Amino acid sequence: MNNLFSKWTQGLSKSSKAAFGQIASILGATDISEETWDDLEALLIQADVGVETTLSILKTLEDRVDREGITRSHDVKNALREELHSRLDTPPPIDFSHSPTIILIVGVNGSGKTTTIAKLGLYFTQEKKSVLLGAADTYRAAAVDQLQIWADRLHLPVISGQADGDAGAVAFDTVQSAIARNVDIALIDTAGRLHTRFNLMEELKKVHRVVGKAMPGAPHAVWLVMDATTGQNALQQAKAFRDAVNITGIILAKLDSSARGGMAFAIQRELGIPILFAGLGEKSDDLQPFDPSAFVDGIMQIN
Repeated sequence: MNNLFSKWTQGLSKSSKAAFGQIASILGATDISEETWDDLEALLIQADVGVETTLSILKTLEDRVDREGITRSHDVKNALREELHSRLDTPPPIDFSHSPTIILIVGVNGSGKTTTIAKLGLYFTQEKKSVLLGAADTYRAAAVDQLQIWADRLHLPVISGQADGDAGAVAFDTVQSAIARNVDIALIDTAGRLHTRFNLMEELKKVHRVVGKAMPGAPHAVWLVMDATTGQNALQQAKAFRDAVNITGIILAKLDSSARGGMAFAIQRELGIPILFAGLGEKSDDLQPFDPSAFVDGIMQIN
């Protein structure tokens, strides 16, 4: 448990030293003033919490301060922690009732998608699940090679096709192979694509449909890998993917590289999609199930 807490503390050190660390410093032992609220608003927005979410948080805090007669900034800090925690949902358990469970992984170029898939493979293997990877990112030859290298390192089987080949065919073969091999989970990589490119998003819809033809009801989950370093810009991407292929879960990658972890609150408010996992480092075991308490304590430097 201490090791797990350490992962969150270390992984969120950039966020805790930046805007959220400053929040902790302004909410010290002084009395509350208008300047306190102004500073808090500026820092929350700087931390990528988002304008609408920030204003909603501050309104709730100010109401609570008036209702409970809070006068000291230190007490506001505790109230802020509780408010932030209340805005993050505990992720639902992953449904493994289908055999195999087919999970489609999507995201834009550079989001850390392929590496995240490998880390998911390791995580599920450690959970005593058998895993098959599908390298359906045929547009980027390096993506197939990258996934194969990870798979070899983690001793996971991979289904792949020719470079520039039909991504749908690879996805179809992956599902069929998962059924034949009787594995628990198939994780299918897809080509990273810009949400503004209509033809690429149509191709993603095609892959989604092909998976359904290979196994009725599949994919059973569609997870979007989001790069935490891109902040609010990632929200528009997420909305486009949600509209295209019905995203069911978010994986927040590269949290360890971001000083703006507040985007987690904006994701929850604006998308209503659960955050399932968080990337807290570069090691293969640094992908962790999302823990709202550990996340809030980590960014606010609370032990």
